[in-house]
Amino acid sequence: MKITNEILYVGVNDHDVDLFEGQYVVPNGMSYNSYLIKDDKIAVMDTVDASFTHEWLDNIADALEGRKPDYLIIQHMEPDHSANIMNFMETYPEATIVATQKAFAMMDCFFENLPGERIIAKEGDTLSLGKHVLTFVFAPMVHWPEVMVTYDVTEKVLFSADGFGKFGALDTNEPWDDESRRYFIGIVGKYGAQVQALLKKASGLEISTICPLHGPVLTENLGHYLKLYDTWSSYSVETDGIVIAYTSVYGHTKKAVEILAEKLRTKGCPNVVVHDLARTDMSLAVADAFRYGKLVLATTTYNAEIFPFMREYIDHLTERNFQKRTIGLIENGSWAPLAAKIMKGKFEKSKDITWLDTTVKIKSAVNKENLDQLEAMAEELCKDYIARSDDKANKNDMTALFKIGYGLYVVTSNDGRKDNGLIVNAVSQVTDSPNRVAVTINKANYSHHVIKQTGKMNLNCLSVEAPFKVFENFGFHSGRSVDKFENWESYRSDNGLVFLPHYINAFMSLEVEQYIDLDSHGMFICRVTEARVINDKETMTYTYYLENVKPKPETEGKKGFVCKICGYVYEGDELPEDFICPLCKHGAADFEPIEN
Repeated sequence: MKITNEILYVGVNDHDVDLFEGQYVVPNGMSYNSYLIKDDKIAVMDTVDASFTHEWLDNIADALEGRKPDYLIIQHMEPDHSANIMNFMETYPEATIVATQKAFAMMDCFFENLPGERIIAKEGDTLSLGKHVLTFVFAPMVHWPEVMVTYDVTEKVLFSADGFGKFGALDTNEPWDDESRRYFIGIVGKYGAQVQALLKKASGLEISTICPLHGPVLTENLGHYLKLYDTWSSYSVETDGIVIAYTSVYGHTKKAVEILAEKLRTKGCPNVVVHDLARTDMSLAVADAFRYGKLVLATTTYNAEIFPFMREYIDHLTERNFQKRTIGLIENGSWAPLAAKIMKGKFEKSKDITWLDTTVKIKSAVNKENLDQLEAMAEELCKDYIARSDDKANKNDMTALFKIGYGLYVVTSNDGRKDNGLIVNAVSQVTDSPNRVAVTINKANYSHHVIKQTGKMNLNCLSVEAPFKVFENFGFHSGRSVDKFENWESYRSDNGLVFLPHYINAFMSLEVEQYIDLDSHGMFICRVTEARVINDKETMTYTYYLENVKPKPETEGKKGFVCKICGYVYEGDELPEDFICPLCKHGAADFEPIEN
């Protein structure tokens, strides 16, 4: 199979495997991918599982068409990719192996007296095959310590090792997202920070094709796959919805789950996913918990502990750094209920977990009190979904104005062609009868021009859940040249403008009544036409942003000044008084001297 005219697929499909890595059900098998680059010199990228030695070597021989390979490049030493290194070198003893130093150390553990010359790849090293130039990029702990990926500068192809992999053989037709999510969360999920570091490196590369070691070659809509990887590895919410995972011995806990699920659907929850942990594929239940934003755990007290399947489930979640989620608990215990306490305790090391105020406490069977508790739990879980719903939201909830503080906000507008948004911090309520808000915007911002022309905006109150990417997207680019809502999920209020579905605790639709010219800025005095409270998260203050969200600037070894807003470094002895940060557009007053 041709990837390009000079890059060929020489991997294999495995339909005999039932459990990948001894634990993941793979009904459609697996692929073990290997690639061959034909140039003045020939490179083979990785080997395959030991069960397919002869098929793989035959594929290579067919692709070589009588030539001999010059290099065997090993990116990852798991046996499903490295098992045939010795067989390859015995077949082509004049080839040179290229790998990281850690990979060679592992290689010598797997294979005694491995023949052939070696090249130890270092970060950023290049290898010329003639027309093709390969660059080696280290990816430690994605998901083994020796891993590297390889970038073909010539054809802009990224050989991504286990990154962007997927369960399933290549001769089966199934959606990429679900089986890749299950693969990622199960195998790589623990190493989100390391994947984020690799994505940062990849962002500097122009990539047209991704060639993973499992799953299909990706050639179209690469932004979709990169966005999913960013979401998964940052533990962000991928899809709005609620997962209910439960165990039930005699059906009473199951009954409570069924009642709750129906209440959630009735109230407008966009997705309700229910898993019976004794019967479901555990890896799917785990992946769903990472996919959706909210999780309800329901189980019985069992031998003064919790039911084994629930214990296993929570262990899978916490092992993979489960975080940034809302969790509700349902426990059942006839004489000494302990399940809720034990479940909560198992998440004590998990970061950014929001616990529902309501815990449902069943004693044997569901009673009237439990029905009230389930109703209260459903209300808590659906509050933000209701607030985002056009037909169910309270659009006159003026407590939204209580979310205004010395915080950070996204102001959204539309110029008639596209939606726009920017970060502002100068917001205040000026009257309460009628409710009016003042928003001050720098005249240099495109949004100032748009709002002055249209007379309307939406004010999105950012919560402490907002990650740095929100500030990058809406604060570091100009709406004149960038579509800030490209690949960005959004909803619309009654005025036709977008509001953010995540990372806010409220929004208000504003209609401009008065404009005040303040030299470098303009103040818009606005009447509130719609106001919705999304959730009860704390408002993102300036201080919280600086201390907890903004990445630490890379100032080591540098002399000059650093922007307190975005981390941009100005190198020089003196900062001009009229200097404007090229990233966030803040002035010299928001810079401070670098202290090394």
